[in-house]
Amino acid sequence: MNEETFKVRAYGYGELAQLYCPHVTKKSASAQLRRWINESETALPRLEKLGYKSGIRLFTPAHVRVIIDEFGEP
Repeated sequence: MNEETFKVRAYGYGELAQLYCPHVTKKSASAQLRRWINESETALPRLEKLGYKSGIRLFTPAHVRVIIDEFGEP
């Protein structure tokens, strides 16, 4: 079997959002991911410790690990 596995690397905000919400536009997917992050009691503080700020366009690999820990792999 040759299953594709999710690779932890830097992702553009919209790129990662569309992996979580592939059946909507990039804009809608980004809004949904932003909602999940902002509504999570633990994700936002963890991301902010790693330099996350509202409006960023790129998730670092460290940010991506936090998102996977919080929401699972896309």
